[in-house]
Amino acid sequence: MFRLIFTATANTHGLLGYAPSNLLLDYIRTRRDPKWALWAMLIAVPYFAIAYWCTTIIDNGGPGWLHLVVLVCIWNALKFLIMGPVTLARLTREHIRARRQARAQADDLATRVGAPAAHEALPGDEHRPTDRGRVPDTLHP
Repeated sequence: MFRLIFTATANTHGLLGYAPSNLLLDYIRTRRDPKWALWAMLIAVPYFAIAYWCTTIIDNGGPGWLHLVVLVCIWNALKFLIMGPVTLARLTREHIRARRQARAQADDLATRVGAPAAHEALPGDEHRPTDRGRVPDTLHP
């Protein structure tokens, strides 16, 4: 009996990987643009609408198998609702990690070249006006 359940679960898991909602969620997880995560949350609205529509049909004497449709729609809607904030958090974490790595590489390059780091002053206070964020008046109209 356990073997039958395990085999059925393994085969179902293989099929669910090709379900349209799972393919879309995989695509959203791999995108680098966080705006897709917000759009994914909006996809939950039609799923909730279909679930509501099916429950009204069931309440008016519709077939009982529509309960399964309601369950699947609510499950997919929750997946898309959760995926928005999770994707934004993950992409933010990756962005912070990339900035730290770039900063570490820049600091490493600066120490190898011998240039002063961002917080060090030039020897003898040899700053030009542009070093302090100021530019000559000739550049401004």
